[in-house]
Amino acid sequence: MGDTNEPQCYIGFGVGSGIHAPGLRLEFTETLVAAHNSLRAHGLGVSALRASVPNARVGYVLATQLCRPSSERAVDIEAARAATFAVRDRTHWNNTWWTDPVVFGRYPADGLELFGAAMPSFPSSDFRDIQQPLDFLGLNIYRADTYRASEGGPELMPVPPGYPRSGVDWQPITPDAMYYGPRFFQDRYGLDQWITENGLSTRDQIFLDGKVHDPQRIDYLHRCLLELRRALRDGAQVKGYLAWSLLDNFEWADGYKQRFGLVYVDYASQQRVPKDSFHWYQRVIETRGASLAGEFALPITRVTAG
Repeated sequence: MGDTNEPQCYIGFGVGSGIHAPGLRLEFTETLVAAHNSLRAHGLGVSALRASVPNARVGYVLATQLCRPSSERAVDIEAARAATFAVRDRTHWNNTWWTDPVVFGRYPADGLELFGAAMPSFPSSDFRDIQQPLDFLGLNIYRADTYRASEGGPELMPVPPGYPRSGVDWQPITPDAMYYGPRFFQDRYGLDQWITENGLSTRDQIFLDGKVHDPQRIDYLHRCLLELRRALRDGAQVKGYLAWSLLDNFEWADGYKQRFGLVYVDYASQQRVPKDSFHWYQRVIETRGASLAGEFALPITRVTAG
């Protein structure tokens, strides 16, 4: 059983930029109030769930803002870790502002310093509401930024021109997000994890043979699951994985434009057509992952020729 889902999105997009419902554009201080009240609502919701369902498994799901290293050098890995848990700008797109209060009962110091005078004051008793025991963290993982170590601290690397992306511009193909995300979160928070969303948008269609062929989605999920296996072997306590999504559906402000499903939906007729990825993933489940094995022409994380 879950609880809060992607607070960065419904605050950042819902009352910050206004591109998602309810479509408000509040001042930054007001969005911090909304965020704080959301955290309180989460904690009170956890308490209510546990009171009414004693054996409930209660978690907290993040729209993860992940970073991966530019190389396997230890200094680059630590740069990516630091960037993953830093509050770098005056937005809601970070991890610690949303997770430290829930797990540790406090806001991260770098966020408080950065937000400065815009930060509202809240009674310390609020954190007793916010910090409730959790059974797991849910990580929604789609992508990662790339960082390297530099003299000035972690340095963001630009996405190269023409680098492979999904059907949404915000998703470059970075399958090692599925390795470093669970590893970094395990080390910082020490909680069990679920991968509560992972998937790819492609511009699907029904082909002349009556089928829906989506090789990019298969390749992406294949790479991500291999990286998740590596994270498990290296100590990440991931208890489950959920592909996003079973069906094509209504994707926030993009409506029906983006298709993340393993099953194609013809919205006019409501006909469902399982895509190639559906049958591929069915085989992964049936073989308990054994079908993922093989010899590959490229390293798992390399999606370009160079």
